[in-house]
Amino acid sequence: MSSLTRGIALLVTAALVGGCVQPATGSSSDKPSNSPEKAATAKQQLAALKTAASRSMAGYSREKFPHWRSQGDGCDTREFVLKREGKAVKTDSACKVTAGTWLSPYDDAKHTVAGEMDIDHMVPLANAWRSGANDWTNDKRGDFANDLDRPQLFAVTASVNRAKGDQDPSTWKPPSRAYWCSYAESWITVKTYWQLTVTEAERTALTDMLGTCT
Repeated sequence: MSSLTRGIALLVTAALVGGCVQPATGSSSDKPSNSPEKAATAKQQLAALKTAASRSMAGYSREKFPHWRSQGDGCDTREFVLKREGKAVKTDSACKVTAGTWLSPYDDAKHTVAGEMDIDHMVPLANAWRSGANDWTNDKRGDFANDLDRPQLFAVTASVNRAKGDQDPSTWKPPSRAYWCSYAESWITVKTYWQLTVTEAERTALTDMLGTCT
């Protein structure tokens, strides 16, 4: 490669990084999950989860789950998830999302304005508190609140996320029934990794939702 060619390649790379056009990278909302193998694994994990009544909310506050953490290059976890979940996402020099397209998996709604999106915790912070996180340190709760490795953080329609609040699947399910299988699998994956408990009603609802898997 000549010096001129190498220089052009470096300029193109810099433009992609600094020019704020973000490629789609592993959006958790567009990965197919209705496979017999994945559903079978979820059923096994659900069977292994400990059943317990919800704990008290005494002492709870969102501040005990520090978020959103810096993810480098001026981006915090919220901006990172918006970029990961969107298509043709653009950001400014401070990593604030300025454009893009998002498909909210909970209600199958398409959005082109970042402000219409919330970043939802699959297992809500308050639900985690009631199912074991009240015994954790703030650092561990921060790890949970910023977990980018499990299916815990999703870009979804803001109004739908706020309707969900801190409810578990026994009292709230995504409006899109087609997403129930994926939702149950993700919920179980998160609770399994973080060793959180489920209530009897929650277990029944998750079992019913796994019944929609094909």
